[in-house]
Amino acid sequence: MAPIRFKLRTLLAAACAAGALAAAGLAQAQNAAPPAHYKAEYRLSLVLGTAYPWGKGGEIWANLVRERTQGRINIKLYPGVSLIQGDQTREFTALRQGVIDLAVGSTINWSPQVKQLNLFALPFLLPDFAAIDALTQGPVGKDLFNTLEKSGVVPLAWGENGYREISNSKKDIRRPEDLKGMKIRVVGSPLFLDIFTALGANPTQMSWADAQPALASGAVDGQENPLAVFMASKLQTVGQKHLTLWGYIADPLLFVVNKDVWASWTPADRDIVRQAAIDAGRQQVGIARKGLVETDKPLVKELTGLGVTVTQLQPAEREAFAKATRPVYDKWKSTIGADLVGRAEKSIAERKPQ
Repeated sequence: MAPIRFKLRTLLAAACAAGALAAAGLAQAQNAAPPAHYKAEYRLSLVLGTAYPWGKGGEIWANLVRERTQGRINIKLYPGVSLIQGDQTREFTALRQGVIDLAVGSTINWSPQVKQLNLFALPFLLPDFAAIDALTQGPVGKDLFNTLEKSGVVPLAWGENGYREISNSKKDIRRPEDLKGMKIRVVGSPLFLDIFTALGANPTQMSWADAQPALASGAVDGQENPLAVFMASKLQTVGQKHLTLWGYIADPLLFVVNKDVWASWTPADRDIVRQAAIDAGRQQVGIARKGLVETDKPLVKELTGLGVTVTQLQPAEREAFAKATRPVYDKWKSTIGADLVGRAEKSIAERKPQ
């Protein structure tokens, strides 16, 4: 009988162990299950898709959140600002209204609703990447986060679209006079109209979706965008054979959540989403700067290999553009807030070189 009793005890112990494992698995599943009021899907708006560093940042964020919340928060990407029929200037308003749940958005596109975000578009304010970091990662960046929170959204982290360079189909641009009469596509921001008007150009506002066919047809002569956008869009194939690196403005990105959506999540999940945004932002900035921060700038070499004439302005040449646009800088300084601009200028002057 002893062997039979032993076998029974062994089977009973195994059954108990299996039951404990099943109970633990059930508890884990229950812990991973989202609260009943969570949405099955959260909509993340992007202007550019995952072929671009911008869209890649959204993808990284969504994946990190899904992984770290064990699927409780499922984020779907909507590139091309498809949730608002492609009108990128309406993105911030739609985010506040709840049409959009989350966004990785541009300071430029949101500046019509939040005037302080025009700071980064002040012409020739930011001389290098260290200057961008001095603002986004310092007191000025925190002040802008506070401003955004008062505007009805929850900002979590900074990303980067990059320095905006100018290209065209006609000639090399080295002097302000070279832009005279040239039709340049710009985003829907009054500050951009002022900058290019001051340089004698004919700025034309249109969405990025409309810009590429306009370049191909010759309806516009040129455009201004980061090099990563130029490369991913293959703008050399639509006549953009002349590119000038002038770094006239930078375009930081913001990882943001709708206020009501944010409030609906548990404190633990909010912490996860915030940290995921910070981690995704860091990765995204690295992707956006790849090929530009290296000494030999391989991205520039690649463009030259594609038949693009790349003009790198000398300091004196860049200063000529800065001087020509200084009245625009002074005008918008008061619109943005002289105190904010002053603190930004101080942070840049005190920045640590990279």
